[in-house]
Amino acid sequence: MSVQDFSAPTAAPSLATIDKSAPGIPLSRLVQVEVRKMFNTKSGFWLMASIGILALVATIGVIAFMNGEDLEYSVFGSAIAVPMGILLPVIAILSVTGEWSQRTGLITFTLVPNRGKVILSKGVAAVLVGVVSMVLVLVLGALGNILGSAIKGVPAVWDVSVNQFLLIILANVLGMLVGFMLGALIRNSAGAIVGYFVYFFVVPTVFGVLAATQGWFESLQPWVDFNYSMSTLYNSPVAHDWATLAVSGLIWLVAPMTFGLIQITKAEVK
Repeated sequence: MSVQDFSAPTAAPSLATIDKSAPGIPLSRLVQVEVRKMFNTKSGFWLMASIGILALVATIGVIAFMNGEDLEYSVFGSAIAVPMGILLPVIAILSVTGEWSQRTGLITFTLVPNRGKVILSKGVAAVLVGVVSMVLVLVLGALGNILGSAIKGVPAVWDVSVNQFLLIILANVLGMLVGFMLGALIRNSAGAIVGYFVYFFVVPTVFGVLAATQGWFESLQPWVDFNYSMSTLYNSPVAHDWATLAVSGLIWLVAPMTFGLIQITKAEVK
């Protein structure tokens, strides 16, 4: 055996020799990964499946209990909107808190050091899933309207325009972004979900009581109550409604979202 066989192994390439011009992982691939992560676990799969299941249950309930003369497409939309308003924000919360709740952040941010890009891909994936889900369940509502009208023996009433359809989707996307904001702000699945239910049920109740008992707050409510402003999207909003939505959204969505994203870029990952 020659002396050369016992020579020291070749040293690993230094940082200076690494090709820094190599292209990074594209955003589209990260979005695909995040969408796949929403479906490839049992909990994620059944959470997604529950959207269709609850939409189907709501549709059957409308057909079973609604009088024929009151059967309209908007009734199906309203029935389906209730479970969607709860489930879609939860999906957004879980998409952003997974790296901390499941302790995969160290791996994720090592593979993709650009945390902003990772969080952006999570937001895009959540919105895509939300929009597709809303389109599918509203199509289910349309089928329910046709079937229900045939069963009740009344003509089908289509009282939702394309513009109203898009506004319904926008309202649900904003609700998802609120969930995403809470996930970024709290970075804990259980805490963010509890925070969303407080936001969804407690805050509107407090603001409603104030508006009913305090005259000075009644005119102020649309400007500081994001839930109240979002509800106008279901009733053909005018310029004033868009203005109140922008201001209340700045207070309840944009500002805390910005703070939460800044904290994510600085938070220690364990």
